[in-house]
Amino acid sequence: MPYAKRRRLVTSAVALTLGATTLAACGSDSGDSETESGPVSLTYWTWTPGMDKVVDLWNKGPGKKDRITVTVKKQASGDTLVTKILTAHKAGKAPDLVQAEYQALPTLVSNDALADIAKNAGEAKDSFADGVWQQTTLGTDAVYAIPQDIGPLMFYYREDLFKEYGLTVPTTWDEFAETARELKKAAPDKDLTTFSANDSGLFAGLAQQAGAKWWTTSGDQWKVAIDDAATRKVAEFWGGLVEEGAIDNQPMYTPAWNKALNTGKQIAWVSAVWAPGTLTTAAPDTKGKWAMAPLPQWSAGENRTGSWGGSSTAVTTDSKHQEAAAKFAAWLNTDSKALNALAKESGIYPAATDAQTSGAFLKPPAYFSNQADFYSKAADIAETTAPSAWGPNVNVAYTTFKDAFGAAAKNKSDFGAALKKMQADTVTDMKKQGFEVAE
Repeated sequence: MPYAKRRRLVTSAVALTLGATTLAACGSDSGDSETESGPVSLTYWTWTPGMDKVVDLWNKGPGKKDRITVTVKKQASGDTLVTKILTAHKAGKAPDLVQAEYQALPTLVSNDALADIAKNAGEAKDSFADGVWQQTTLGTDAVYAIPQDIGPLMFYYREDLFKEYGLTVPTTWDEFAETARELKKAAPDKDLTTFSANDSGLFAGLAQQAGAKWWTTSGDQWKVAIDDAATRKVAEFWGGLVEEGAIDNQPMYTPAWNKALNTGKQIAWVSAVWAPGTLTTAAPDTKGKWAMAPLPQWSAGENRTGSWGGSSTAVTTDSKHQEAAAKFAAWLNTDSKALNALAKESGIYPAATDAQTSGAFLKPPAYFSNQADFYSKAADIAETTAPSAWGPNVNVAYTTFKDAFGAAAKNKSDFGAALKKMQADTVTDMKKQGFEVAE
């Protein structure tokens, strides 16, 4: 089995010392069989709102027929849930199913907490774009989860103000930079957008689009390439715009940022497909004035995007009914009725491609009622999602990003130095945990 290693996994809230595990092809065999008799009860840990209503469809339909009942246990999200899963797994008491963000999968897999469900749910692959499915396989033949929702990156802009200032929607990052400068000349009190150092996920998605692969493996060793050529290009691009004052350097999700969007002081936003919900709250007075376009590309003619957010449904190695759990996970994220319910009850943007232009996605978001093709365009963009490469200590990399890039953005100093700090801290932490890291 490749990628065997020993390590100490440190999460945000608890440190767990665990024995040797493997990254790929090491999930436990299914605990049930084709001929299993009697009812099966499964527990599902998830933070998604309204999930209990979606699961009711299973329990009253396919689940009732197959005598598989699922009980939802609402949890916190992010590192808090990862910590709770690992703590429960160490005691052999993890639930049957867990919701896991894509960047958390390597941490859970390297701790042998997730089962390989390839033989029970591998056929679900055809429901997803290749770049999305790849996030749940970690580049191996194993399948560690079924994609649930995704956050493809795109470009949002004030259509009315672009027209007023004679701006053209940028299709390349060079054009993006020129658009920022043109706006500054026409309206010095306005900014095209801001670089926000409190959004490590956005930066990771931009690096992903540029071709970065921050964590990869070779044999028993990890290679950390956060400070690679692709990411340096992204860091230097945004750092240059901040240094020259072409864009703002303030964080997002603050009252000041909301006001800037609502008053037209900032007229564009690089964000994900879920942005309409945020804009509805942040900039309520500008409803119907925004439009969405594909993310600018690094070279003319390219067509790919990165991701900001998204999660999956995984089966744990502690489950005694892995086959039944995998069957539910596949239904939840590929069945049309389940996906329609997830959109209605939970407000998610589905990872399954067929669901992205049907049901709840036949009409544009109310905030974007002026753009009838919003979801068809979003689906086309989602298909171009670039592969990602997550590792076992994303939380450390993200924390360093916020600290190092936060200082660089505030001081308008070297983003390249901040990136080197992010690389160094991530490598140091992995070695401290006991991972073999290639120099």
